[in-house]
Amino acid sequence: MPYACDPARSRGRQFDEPPSQNRSAFRRDCDRVIHSTGFRRLKHKTQVFVFHEGDHYRTRLTHSLEVAQIARALARQTGLDEDLTEALALAHDLGHPPFGHAGERALDDCLKEQGGFDHNAQTLRVVTSLEHRYPNFDGLNLTWETLEGVVKHNGPLTDRAGKAIGRYREHGLPVGIADFNRDYDLELWSYASLEAQVAAIADDIAYDAHDIDDGLRAGLFVVDDLRVVPLLAEMIGEIDRNYPGLDEARRGAELVRELISYLIHGVVAEMSARLAALRPDSPDAVRHQHEALAAFTPEAAETEAMIKIFLRERMYRHPRVMVVMRDAERVVRDLFERYRASPADLPREWLAAADEETEAEFVRRIGNFIAGMTDRYALIEHARLFDSTPDLR
Repeated sequence: MPYACDPARSRGRQFDEPPSQNRSAFRRDCDRVIHSTGFRRLKHKTQVFVFHEGDHYRTRLTHSLEVAQIARALARQTGLDEDLTEALALAHDLGHPPFGHAGERALDDCLKEQGGFDHNAQTLRVVTSLEHRYPNFDGLNLTWETLEGVVKHNGPLTDRAGKAIGRYREHGLPVGIADFNRDYDLELWSYASLEAQVAAIADDIAYDAHDIDDGLRAGLFVVDDLRVVPLLAEMIGEIDRNYPGLDEARRGAELVRELISYLIHGVVAEMSARLAALRPDSPDAVRHQHEALAAFTPEAAETEAMIKIFLRERMYRHPRVMVVMRDAERVVRDLFERYRASPADLPREWLAAADEETEAEFVRRIGNFIAGMTDRYALIEHARLFDSTPDLR
């Protein structure tokens, strides 16, 4: 398809490398993400439930794999490059700290004098500087298209004049993104490729469906509670008619499958309509549109928004979850304050350049170290450095 990214026409990499003899540029990016240290750490990073609450709950790793599956399905049905789509789906959470959004809130507050913490900016740091696997460069040296998608998958960050917009309007661009973009222009004023847009909307689908699954498994709500969402009420009714007497676990699993199929169909239908109307003849034509081309139909968008409201009220703000997340925030704050007051408590490799850094750079280094921790390692470190560590159960 003319609007799909073509690896043979990639804008290249920040550091020149000879092409692979048997892999496209985007397949190579995807493989580098899979083999990265940051990707392996996602196994023990919280999605909603802390890792040791149960083996069957999602982690950042299993979530990323599920996003990749949905994203590839969307890419296949709409003629996009599946390797680039998969690379972006697998990479999108590399910058998340331990303990999910609780860890992110805590780090953002700890680093407020250094510009705060943003997980998209941290993902960019991971893939451009914090991974140390190659002899000729730091990071993974991913293609321009993959880096663009990492940063812009949710839309433009600035206007054409470079002024921050959207979620960054009030406080400006995150430091990590602004600094990198000065040296390697990712055209922050434009939309990202359709592959990046598809990876982003696949993230929404995975969140909605699988957080329902985890919430049901955790007993935070039951299947019939979801009838407050009209479409889900219809789906539950159909499941009950087709499978009378079905147990609760299978009812929930069937509902999740139906929901994923419905939302994928909604995206394909809306994308197809927008592509037919606008007829973009290149990836750049996609980037220069005034709206995202990967979107839900109005009906699917309404349902998706209602599901998010339900999950926010019944899951993310559930007292059981909130208590654990408050304790998790304390763990992150304790670690940050301890390392800042006592740098010798940091691992030796994280102190290597301390004598050559400004105070702000050193504090950011502490933030990078904590952001890379798994839940498990953060709790081990806290127990090593403090007399009392929350159980987070």
